[in-house]
Amino acid sequence: MSTASDLPRLFELDAETGRPCEGFGDHGMVDLREHMGPVPPGFHFISSPPLVLNGKSVLGRWVYDNQSVGEPSGVIRACDANTGALAWSWDMGKTPANKKLDPDEIYTRGTPNGWGVYTADPKLNLVFVPLGNATPDYFGGERRPFDDAYSSSLVALDLSTGQERWHFQTVHHDLWDFDLPSGPSLVDLPGDNGSTIPALVQTSKQGQLFVLDRRDGHPIANVEEKRVPKGDIPGEHYSPTQPFSTGMPQMLAPKLQETDMWGATPIDQLLCRIAFHRMRDDGLFTPPGEKATIGWPAFDGTSDWYGATIDPGRKLLYLNTTFMPFQLQMLPYKAALDNGLFKPWGGWTEPYPQPEFQNNPEHGTPFSIVVKPWLNVLGLPCVRPPWGQMQAIDMLTKKVVWQRPIGTTRDMGPSGLRMPFGLPTGIFSMGGSIATRSGVVFIGATTDQYIRALDGRTGSALWEYHLNAGGNATPLTYLGRDGRQYVVIAAGGHGGVQSRNGDQVVAFALPRD
Repeated sequence: MSTASDLPRLFELDAETGRPCEGFGDHGMVDLREHMGPVPPGFHFISSPPLVLNGKSVLGRWVYDNQSVGEPSGVIRACDANTGALAWSWDMGKTPANKKLDPDEIYTRGTPNGWGVYTADPKLNLVFVPLGNATPDYFGGERRPFDDAYSSSLVALDLSTGQERWHFQTVHHDLWDFDLPSGPSLVDLPGDNGSTIPALVQTSKQGQLFVLDRRDGHPIANVEEKRVPKGDIPGEHYSPTQPFSTGMPQMLAPKLQETDMWGATPIDQLLCRIAFHRMRDDGLFTPPGEKATIGWPAFDGTSDWYGATIDPGRKLLYLNTTFMPFQLQMLPYKAALDNGLFKPWGGWTEPYPQPEFQNNPEHGTPFSIVVKPWLNVLGLPCVRPPWGQMQAIDMLTKKVVWQRPIGTTRDMGPSGLRMPFGLPTGIFSMGGSIATRSGVVFIGATTDQYIRALDGRTGSALWEYHLNAGGNATPLTYLGRDGRQYVVIAAGGHGGVQSRNGDQVVAFALPRD
């Protein structure tokens, strides 16, 4: 039985009063379950704000990763921003993808979804949608041709009609959950003979920075198809090559070596070395198998939902990256069920029995998967620091300007202890940055719960403040009515990086003259 909090809805509020706009949808609300078919609680909710531009409100949704085949559709929909009426929908399983549905028709189930923040170009009238995988993420033997064509792709849609203009795929037949979690950053770059190229930079979990012409999606920085390892799961097939953005710096860590194993003591370091030799590691794109493999990076990637920040005047791109090793192991579905890793389920006519997100049962496929951080006996990563970095890339030369560890081990420690001090190892981050016209970069994001101001030219720290909870969000800056510049961040914490939870919005102001 669904409750009101389970229902995916889109609201429009009066900015002056906070009251619902009566002329929008049903007294200020649009029910987003229409044409979706069966949706158990938790299988469909809005994880990012809608993009509102040129009279349209465009949004996708998050679906419950790695639970089952045939999950709710990843359809992209646009409402009239004034009335709430459906303007168009883009469903890759339909022909054409933006066809209007019949009254009793539902959107194609189980398609790749766009759960992150979208970006758009008002002049080109395009919205850029970052797509994920067709669930389940780690077994693709039963995916349909359109799933494989659009999985982990950036799609450019016409804002007026929902018609596709182009799409660019960043991972072929994705078996690693390397979905695109954020929309691209837009920047204008110089072209030939004094021309200007309207470009975009798409970050990715696998540490590739794809630079495309946003008019047609063709790469501006060189992209090469390179051969990658093959797997051995029965019923699966594997792409022999994957795209690598060789024209841009690589943001992923090098392939692990035994000397990269790390520990707080010789004993836990030795145990990590033993585990390293027991797992398969062929580098990036090592396919998951029944023998445990190393995910380096894994589903949280080197860069996640926060994407990159671009200083348009200086043509500098700022990106925080995280290096967290994972262990992945495919298990035959029945064996995983018999071992109690999840509960049996009879399909969409029955209530869903599995509330634990991390179990990855992959109902409807022959394999489940266990995905967990690769930590030593003290609860620390098995690989040497740095575990997190910040870097600046010159978009004109396509070279790294500076790179430095960001964050300390404060507020983390062995066996879940929170230390009141920390080592400058660089640490995991989950949140974005902003850049000001004066060349200052603000970022929270790190598990040590600091918000920092960095010199955008050198990366040196200018200021920092320790928050009461994790600032795992993207800061906001604005000019107040008093003429002072303010920086604001939501300090809510993040369960994935285990920073403290909180409910504060914290504001800072530059000193008065």
